[in-house]
Amino acid sequence: MKPFLILQLRPEQEAADEEFAALLRRSGLGPDAVRRIRLDQEDLPEDIDLNSFSGVIVGGGPGCVSDPPETRPPLEAHIEAQILGLMPQVIATGTPFLGCCYGIGILGAHLGAPVSKAYHSEPIGPITCTRRPESAGDPLLDGLPEQFTALVGHKEALDALPRGATHLLEGTRCPIQMLRFGDRVYATQFHPEADGASFALRIRVYCDKGYFHPDEAESLTARCADVRTETSGRILANFARHFAQR
Repeated sequence: MKPFLILQLRPEQEAADEEFAALLRRSGLGPDAVRRIRLDQEDLPEDIDLNSFSGVIVGGGPGCVSDPPETRPPLEAHIEAQILGLMPQVIATGTPFLGCCYGIGILGAHLGAPVSKAYHSEPIGPITCTRRPESAGDPLLDGLPEQFTALVGHKEALDALPRGATHLLEGTRCPIQMLRFGDRVYATQFHPEADGASFALRIRVYCDKGYFHPDEAESLTARCADVRTETSGRILANFARHFAQR
C-alpha cells in the first residue's frame, strides 16, 4: 500500500507525539503505513510527489491563518507557509486530503474562504455534529448516525463555505464542522482523532496560548474527561480505508 503522509503543525513535542499516536489509533494505520513529517523540524521536500502517497492527513496546531503576519512567531509562520505551499499540488492532483481543525483554516484560506475569530466563542469541549442532507452517501460518513459527539478546541473558524465546497456536518455555535471540496478533499473543525485524554494533555500544554483563560483549565479538563468520541473517530478510519491505494 502507498503510505499516507501525516503532516503535523504542532511545535510542542508532547502534544505532537500524542496527536500522532491518536491519528494512528483512530485511522487504524500502523507506523509502517505512514510517513510522518513535523513541519517544525523538517521542511517538505521541494520535489515531493503526492502521487506516491495514498493521501494526506494534516493535524492541528496553535497557529491561526487569520492572525496578522506581523504578530506571528517566525516558526509558526514558517510552518504555515510550508503547508499552504503544498495546497496547490493537493488540489491540482486530486490527492485525498483530510485537514483537522487548523487544517480547515488552511484549506479555507487556500480556497479563498473567509477565516476569522468570529466563532471563537465555541467553548473547548464536546459538541454535537449534525449531518446535513448533502452528506448522504459520503464515504467518510459511512455508518455514522445523524448526530454524534466530537471535541473542539479552536481560536478561528470559517465564516463561510468556500466556493464549490459541500457542507457535510454542522454545529450549533460554529456552523461549518465538516466540508468536502470535490470528491477527495475534506476538512473538519473538530478533532476526529481526539478523546478526553488527548484534550487533557492539550489543555495543559496550550494553557497560555489564548484558547481559554488559564483559570479555566481544570474545569475544561473535567468537561472533556468522559466524553466518548469513537464515532467521530470513524471519519479517520473511513478516510484511510476508502483512499488506501495499492
